[in-house]
Amino acid sequence: MKARAPATASSKIDTPVNMPTAPGPVIFVIFGGGGDLAWRKLVPSLYYLHVNRSLLQQFAIIGVDRAPFSDVTLRKRLMDGVRQFSGLGAVKPKEWKAFAGRISYQRADFGSIATYRMLARRLKALDRAWNAKPTWVFHLATPPTLVGVIPKFLAAVGLARERQRARIVVEKPIGSDLESARRLNTTLTESFHEPQIFRIDHYLGKETVQNIMAFRFANGIFEPIWNRRYIDHVQISVAETVGVEGRGSYFDHAGSLRDMVPNHIMQLISLTAMEPPISFDANAVRDEQAKILHAIQPISDEDVLSRSVRGQYGEGIEGGQRVPAYRTESDVAPDSRTETFVAMKLLIDNWRWAGVPFYLRTGKRMPARNTHIVIQFRQAPFVLFRDTSVEHLMPNQLVLHIQPEEGISLQFAAKVPGPVMRLGSVDMNFEYQQYFGKQPSTGYERLLHDCMIGDQTLFQRADMVEVGWNVVNPMLDLWKALPPRNFPNYASGTWGPKEADELLERDGRSWRNFEK
Repeated sequence: MKARAPATASSKIDTPVNMPTAPGPVIFVIFGGGGDLAWRKLVPSLYYLHVNRSLLQQFAIIGVDRAPFSDVTLRKRLMDGVRQFSGLGAVKPKEWKAFAGRISYQRADFGSIATYRMLARRLKALDRAWNAKPTWVFHLATPPTLVGVIPKFLAAVGLARERQRARIVVEKPIGSDLESARRLNTTLTESFHEPQIFRIDHYLGKETVQNIMAFRFANGIFEPIWNRRYIDHVQISVAETVGVEGRGSYFDHAGSLRDMVPNHIMQLISLTAMEPPISFDANAVRDEQAKILHAIQPISDEDVLSRSVRGQYGEGIEGGQRVPAYRTESDVAPDSRTETFVAMKLLIDNWRWAGVPFYLRTGKRMPARNTHIVIQFRQAPFVLFRDTSVEHLMPNQLVLHIQPEEGISLQFAAKVPGPVMRLGSVDMNFEYQQYFGKQPSTGYERLLHDCMIGDQTLFQRADMVEVGWNVVNPMLDLWKALPPRNFPNYASGTWGPKEADELLERDGRSWRNFEK
């Protein structure tokens, strides 16, 4: 059954849905401004903020890239991205004209200091034109190889020195293992101070992810049972229907473990399991998240073999169409050992979660695109029902749906009408769109806004990045030493290899799958 908002004053929204007040003057510099991320995510998100009046008039975007664009050609390319990905429908000519006038382009050689000196001159010229000291946001929408290069040049020309106005945004992946993550964090902090560094993960821009803390800590009926006494286990699933989508050259070196677990999934674990912070101050929240990540039980080589599963998709049926095996995808080695599916069992060694397993999985070419967190509660005693026709009791499940539909559902048992005691499983569903209306979102709008106002709550700190890699490093090492013998081991359009089901079945549990 669906919970519906009553048509009374009690259903009004207590706080505005739109962004908070606009940041001050901002110059948003996108390194890789002619690339896919700027076209698909960043500029559509900034346009959304513009349309919702979350930016001041003193706002500019400078795209920096190698391509031979002019201001006009860059604006034309970006308008196409806004039309497709902003979620706002048709682009209104008046709004676009006002927004496009803020966009300019600088052709660059990322390895030449002349590029950064030219950028510094442009930024200082805007200081004079605006008679202000705007915030500088340097967003690295570039290949990972440049993340260790650009900050050093920005520091060399003095653009990192002004701590109150200069901020740098770094996309995942932050490194490819623990050692490289440490090196990259060292490189970043040699040029910028930690409060200036915003390690972005677009998953944290999704409303349901942000709502985890509100749901847990603002509702007195849930927090008292959010512990090992009442919760049997937790499942976190990130399922994708797509393959590598033209990213074979990147993905074949990364794989699903590196691509998803140290960042996206570790963030979901920490928000689900953290203790209440003393406030919503960025470091107070991130301190509690970091404590959870540090409390994850270390994984031995034996644990890797018994508590983790890797898979690679073969050909199969997806959406009624036959799709190819991973090894036949473009830019993928024909004998690739790269995993496209990962499942694992983790334990958190603290008072709240001792003995409660966290089961994680992520994979490509699965039957449905769905990200969700399942909280399964312990079963009620059966003693009352032993002389009835009820054979077993279904455990209650609370599900946080993160994508594609955002919402929360609660599964519980109810008596089936009739003279005999029979139980049926029913759901109470809360859907964001139904209550609050559909909010256009790429996942970046809130994050970019927070970056501009200097709020780091939804961004990873250096220690969080490193401990995330520390959790998965034993798997990376052992999987490198012991190549898989049975790849591909699941067909496209299925829920992964049978070993992933067996991972839970050994504990008397099963995955919760959601399909259309």
